[in-house]
Amino acid sequence: MTTTTLAVLVPLLPFLGSAAGLLLGRTAPGLVRPLAVLPTLAAAVLAVLVAARQGGGRAVDAATQLTPTGSVPIDLALHIDGFAALVAVLVGTIATCVQIYSTGYLRDDPRYPSYAALVSLFTSAMLLVVYSGDLMVLLVGWEVMGICSYFLVGHYWETPEARSASLKAFLVTKLGDVPFLIGLFALAADAGTFQITGVLGAVASGGLDHPTLIALLLLAGVAGKSAQFPLHTWLPDAMAGPTPVSALIHAATMVAAGIYFTARLLPVFAASAAAMTVLAAMAAITMVGSALAALAQDDIKRVLAYSTIGQLGYMAGALAVGDRGAAVFHLLSHAAFKALLFLAAGAVIHAAGTNSLTAMSRMSGLARRIPDAYWTMTVALLALAAIPPFAGFFSKEAVLVAAEHTALGERDVAPAGAGWIVLVAGLLTALLTAAYALRLWLRTFRGRGPEAPDHGRQPIAMTSVLWVLAIPSLGFGLTVTYLDDWFDGHPLTPTLTTAVLGTGLAAAGAVITYAVWRTLAARTPVTASVPAPVPRVAHPDAEAGQVEAEALHLPRPAEDPADPVRVLLGPLHGPAAAGFHLDAVYRTAFVRPVLAAASLVRFLDREVVDTYVRAAGNGAKGLGWLVRRAQTGNVQTYLSALLAGSVVLAIVAVALANAVAGA
Repeated sequence: MTTTTLAVLVPLLPFLGSAAGLLLGRTAPGLVRPLAVLPTLAAAVLAVLVAARQGGGRAVDAATQLTPTGSVPIDLALHIDGFAALVAVLVGTIATCVQIYSTGYLRDDPRYPSYAALVSLFTSAMLLVVYSGDLMVLLVGWEVMGICSYFLVGHYWETPEARSASLKAFLVTKLGDVPFLIGLFALAADAGTFQITGVLGAVASGGLDHPTLIALLLLAGVAGKSAQFPLHTWLPDAMAGPTPVSALIHAATMVAAGIYFTARLLPVFAASAAAMTVLAAMAAITMVGSALAALAQDDIKRVLAYSTIGQLGYMAGALAVGDRGAAVFHLLSHAAFKALLFLAAGAVIHAAGTNSLTAMSRMSGLARRIPDAYWTMTVALLALAAIPPFAGFFSKEAVLVAAEHTALGERDVAPAGAGWIVLVAGLLTALLTAAYALRLWLRTFRGRGPEAPDHGRQPIAMTSVLWVLAIPSLGFGLTVTYLDDWFDGHPLTPTLTTAVLGTGLAAAGAVITYAVWRTLAARTPVTASVPAPVPRVAHPDAEAGQVEAEALHLPRPAEDPADPVRVLLGPLHGPAAAGFHLDAVYRTAFVRPVLAAASLVRFLDREVVDTYVRAAGNGAKGLGWLVRRAQTGNVQTYLSALLAGSVVLAIVAVALANAVAGA
């Protein structure tokens, strides 16, 4: 079987599994789980085979015309280089882990068949984006992911939080997709083709007439899909969906699509120094702002959501300094430890019976009761904090090294100013990341309150996946010396300067956080802890998905006196906890004016347009009334009216004749 055939099957198998799952979900419920897991697993295996055959060498290209357009053709094309091959393996692996985990996490969920089918469709759409060699076909996968995220985030549609979050995710990403679509058309108009190889060839020959405009339009879509400032606000709210969905969105699909798209078309962005500077500023604001927000959150999944935004900022920063190898390397390592973090958080939610991190911090015994989640989450948090030798250290260092080279003028792909912006923001974010990672670990596993109700032993489908993902979280970074051919041929190894600065700042952030926590904990008596709320579930052994859905309605417990966040952030705590009130800014700047304009239009339509419409109707009705009144059915009346009319016409005729004769 040829490499092209294998590559076609990779996105096709999850799609067929999704269609079969939707068709057979009710009539053959015993087939739902095999149809969810096996096609995705097969796609992951085939993606590995494709990557092995591609080998990081020359790209695999194949194309056939999809439809004649008369102008710019649209092709069903594949373009598989080293980046595409590795990202497809990542997507298939994470999606398989999520599907296996979900069989235990949502075991008793009545909507599991539709959930599993949508996850498979989500996976298929992302794989289409990864392998596609035509921008219009890529756009199909891009938009299908948006629809899937809407339904999956709103899985618990009974809760207002889930309904609101799904709608917000859809609208915010669509806000970015509108200029993105315009940018794609403008790019194809300049390049004369939608094929990625043709576009890159046009860029290399200087064939783009409007590089800055095109790059900025495309960046709007990237910001929406990959949750970058200022279109990042949908991602923390999307935590209202099931935890496995959060793992999939944050690690392998949706948010990864924008970064991957930028990496694939990086020469288009690099053709404009202004666009690269804008991307660097966007990445820097995203990194620092999201890290501060993560440090101030009280919900475990919102901490991880803001963490994802910050790590995506690192990837965008690497792209802003012209190093797509560093960006994709961090994308791969981040996917492993972030998927592990979310799935371990799901195990914590299942064990604690609440979705509130504040409640968890007041419980004891979680480390003893869920050792699998405890140890694997510890590994993932060390990777997130970029502590050597965990995966996050090597990939984050690759970003910092790229920024350093650009800042010092050793690489001229991007302006030196962009390099300095990314380098300073990346180092500051390293300090903040270690601080919120340690705070999350302390409050989750070192809480001193009463023990939470036991919601049963973790299913083997959940715990086994955690250990599988712990392996790349620990060891993937050690493969950095073997991946040069896959990442444009240049090394991604750390340098002494950035390693010392990055690790030193991370250690400083962790030490300061731990010292403040110990000081506050010593001043707080154990009896001051507030008992953890018990979720309103029908049975103590209810599944995690039901626990999570019910927990959305729980009252938030009182503030933990031992929480170090107020000391660490000071006056920034309030704004950071509220996401720096960006949603309020949007409501004031956009939502309220739009609603006011809608009210004005409604008033004009009702009081002006409808008035004329009603007047026209009433006039016709009045005329009809007069005509109806004239129809009496009395012959004498009709003859009298006819005689009177004839007399009037005669008088008028005589008058006109005299007037003509006198003239």
